[in-house]
Amino acid sequence: MDKKLFVFLGFLGASIAIILTDVSAPSTTISPTLKILLLIVGLFFDALAYASRYYTYLLLPIVKQRKRFIVLSDEDPYWLSTTNDALVHKEGEDFLATVYVKIPLYVSATEMNDDEKINFTKQISRLVSLSRDPIRFTTQVNIMNKDAYLSSLRATLGGVENEEAELTAKNAPQKMLDRARGKASMWRHMFDNVNAAQSLEMVLYGSVSAIGSKEFEATSMAHQRARELMSGIAAVFGVNPSILTGEAILKAVEPEHLIPYSTISEQMGKALREQVT
Repeated sequence: MDKKLFVFLGFLGASIAIILTDVSAPSTTISPTLKILLLIVGLFFDALAYASRYYTYLLLPIVKQRKRFIVLSDEDPYWLSTTNDALVHKEGEDFLATVYVKIPLYVSATEMNDDEKINFTKQISRLVSLSRDPIRFTTQVNIMNKDAYLSSLRATLGGVENEEAELTAKNAPQKMLDRARGKASMWRHMFDNVNAAQSLEMVLYGSVSAIGSKEFEATSMAHQRARELMSGIAAVFGVNPSILTGEAILKAVEPEHLIPYSTISEQMGKALREQVT
């Protein structure tokens, strides 16, 4: 049984039971004050039954507050489609699929003259009117996860330093030593620059959604709308948009992909070391 219907029937049943008890009980066994209190309690449960139609998500925690854990929903909020290029969410008996289209547009109005700004404004107007279906356009700034790149730089730097140490141990000619030391200095400088501060990336994308009775139906309709959006973007801006897949989609919806955990740990560790020193 649906939780909303279960809560509604529970409150309504309690209200009916209390009111019937209040009405059927003889006045000789229950005082008038108690009858009034029972009537008020019955009406209160009746009001809760009506409110549960719209505020079940608030009433359930109140009902289950004595439990240690409260489960508001045991369904996955969303999941990746089998094609790995759409997010799927179930709403009742229907499926809602959302496709994200990356727009490779890297221009700024601050670098344009007046005529270019007017032309760009017209392009944006055409962009937001490409489809009759709702489209959400988002510009998002993410912290780049540089762990893999830093690891490769560290490995390269280690190899160059080992080469320098071997040449020094073998008493190699000064020219070869200078070349090895210059190479090591270059890689060390590059590693320090990349590791010195966080790097940001900007992503511009549009998302379209579609509803279907089956997952593949919703996904197919969302992809059709995404292809129409991509054609319009290519015609307006002359760029080649693409559909986000896998990890790139998760960056649009999950905070731990927006800000990588390891990057946060490094920043916290660096801040702690600065405080200690």
